[in-house]
Amino acid sequence: MKNLKSRSFLFLFFTLFSLSIYGQDDLMALLNEKEEPTINYTIATFKSTRLISGHSVETNSKGVLQFLIGHRFGRINSGWKDLYGVDNATIRLGFEYGLTDNINIGIGRSGFEKTFDGTLKWKLIRQQSGAKSFPFTSTFVSSIYMNTMDWPYPERENYFSSRINYHHALLIARKFDDVISFQLMPTLVHRNLVQSSKDENTIYSIGLGSSLKLSGSLRFNMEYYYIPEGQIFSTLGGEKVRNSLSVGVDLETGGHVFQLFLTNSRGMAEKFLIGGTSGNWLDGDIHFGFNVSRVFTLKKPKK
Repeated sequence: MKNLKSRSFLFLFFTLFSLSIYGQDDLMALLNEKEEPTINYTIATFKSTRLISGHSVETNSKGVLQFLIGHRFGRINSGWKDLYGVDNATIRLGFEYGLTDNINIGIGRSGFEKTFDGTLKWKLIRQQSGAKSFPFTSTFVSSIYMNTMDWPYPERENYFSSRINYHHALLIARKFDDVISFQLMPTLVHRNLVQSSKDENTIYSIGLGSSLKLSGSLRFNMEYYYIPEGQIFSTLGGEKVRNSLSVGVDLETGGHVFQLFLTNSRGMAEKFLIGGTSGNWLDGDIHFGFNVSRVFTLKKPKK
């Protein structure tokens, strides 16, 4: 009788133990079914909406206003009489606003050639991993520029359309392991008025940019625009048009991002970088410059 009770108890114990294990497995399967797969979006491919002078793939969030100050000194090799470029400084002031997280609009004004500009920027797709994977971020940017300088030849008939230039670019960037980011920048610049009939009104170029993380708040940046031969034959003040090359660092402090850099370009937008650069790095035609940006949240996102 005792053996029968013992066997019954053991049978009951193992039955309940088996059911408990089965129940746990079944419960875990049910929880896994209810858990939705997540998508991890890559953030902060670059520290700012500007790589150096040109745009990066970054956009401001919805309701965020960004104030940008760009400052560019004259050529360092201008000598001590111009205080090595300090006397020939120019400035650009700009505002960019996030209509949505992916669509921004902006306006600006450059002292160099007294140029106003307007920009539309649209982030098309983001680098992501997890449930859905995509290898890069892509942003389209389009700008219009208006030169307000006095006509060089006022005695002839001049048209308002001759003051207008455009630029369009598709920015493609990828971030690798939170250390280094690369950006490819196929770019078109259209000039309504050119110096010579030999010059192309529409210039195409390929830009390349990179950003290397040096510390938590410090990054090294590079930006280069290559213009294929056979598009520009006129000179700029007697100097040959050259490819734009800029190197610098980003320093992030709270809501500000400081960008310090060296470049052979005088202007601070794609219109000047592509077709408007004449400085030769090997001859010391280098400009020191800096950008400062500050963001303000005008419209807080709904919870």
